[in-house]
Amino acid sequence: MNEHVQPATSAPLFNPLAPEFINNPYPYYERLRTTDPMHLSPFGMYVASRHAEASLVLRDKRFGKDYVERTVRRYGPKIMDEPVFRSMSHWMLQADPPDHTRLRGLVVKAFTARRVEDMRPRIQAIVDENIDRILPQGKMDLIEDFAFRLPVTIICDMLGIPQEHREAFYASSREGGRLLDPVPLSPEEIKKGNEGYALSAMYFQQLIELRRKNPGDDLTTQLVQAEEDGNKLSTEELIANIILLFGAGHETTVNLIGNGLLALFRNPDQLALLKAKPELIGNAIEEFLRYDSSVQLTGRVALEDIEDLGGKRIPKGDTVLCLLGSANHDPAVYPDHPERLDITRPNVRPLSFGGGIHHCLGAQLARIEAEIAISTLLRRIPNLRLDDAENPQWRPTFVLRGLQRLPASW
Repeated sequence: MNEHVQPATSAPLFNPLAPEFINNPYPYYERLRTTDPMHLSPFGMYVASRHAEASLVLRDKRFGKDYVERTVRRYGPKIMDEPVFRSMSHWMLQADPPDHTRLRGLVVKAFTARRVEDMRPRIQAIVDENIDRILPQGKMDLIEDFAFRLPVTIICDMLGIPQEHREAFYASSREGGRLLDPVPLSPEEIKKGNEGYALSAMYFQQLIELRRKNPGDDLTTQLVQAEEDGNKLSTEELIANIILLFGAGHETTVNLIGNGLLALFRNPDQLALLKAKPELIGNAIEEFLRYDSSVQLTGRVALEDIEDLGGKRIPKGDTVLCLLGSANHDPAVYPDHPERLDITRPNVRPLSFGGGIHHCLGAQLARIEAEIAISTLLRRIPNLRLDDAENPQWRPTFVLRGLQRLPASW
């Protein structure tokens, strides 16, 4: 990734949907960190690009999600009539305590370190079956044929989605990402979002009915039973959070695997090192998370007036966007060439999984999935090469950073 392409000085400091920004946001981040580290964007949100402010906002109790209020401020009072926004307002990801505490408490047990460690053999088997299936072809798209199938299969397992329903999920488009971007959606995009939501809601409503009749050892059953236990969950909350778990359970992991593979093949010295020392994979995953995070940004709202954050006063109700991808490249934390991929880098603690009460539930699962996927691929297809490592096709979304496709052959 060439960080030395300097952005045009007349361009806006933060223009996240510009194609050049999506292709390589890191030079733009560097300019933000050095010239305006608490930048007030044209959409009226503060953009925190340094590690110090971003990590503080994620953990500080004076900041929260305030989702409904924030969305109404942006789109007007009618916005919560749109099904997709109403659904998102029930996500634990968008909730503040006490709702957040209650919702997260219902699913946290499925993601304990112990439960996730126990999934290793299953993860390994899925990766091996997938490679067996594809090996004779001599070529594949590393996103669709490889990175995508593993996390989708695992989250289907966890949610208790029956085997015979899964082909539809493997074939489904990955278009929801735009909903999370910090640039308002057009009426057309909202309509598309509603259509996507309606399809998901229809399916998960059926899954819920199925699990009411035939309980299983899965997250959906667990949530259904919580709903029946004296109303800890409304049906709307239930559907919304299953949609959230399904999306969060695969989308970002697909991108972690894809972005990690691209970074390795663009840095042949690091690829050779990892092949020679496969035991470096654990640290390599942390470095992939830091180097090109699959989540670039998360936002919080000031719940009170903040007198001084990086030299700016943040009035109550204003949004601060934390640029995780920029914080991960901050030389104040990574003094040794942060723009370089170094799988032996010491003390890598990326902000890619967020922080505070919203720290990613599935962080450990994502790490293990990526670790097994990447190390097995390199071991089993040692002569794998990318068709075009120099001009990858990025998806047109900013918050969720990932590749459209990544063709490879051997």
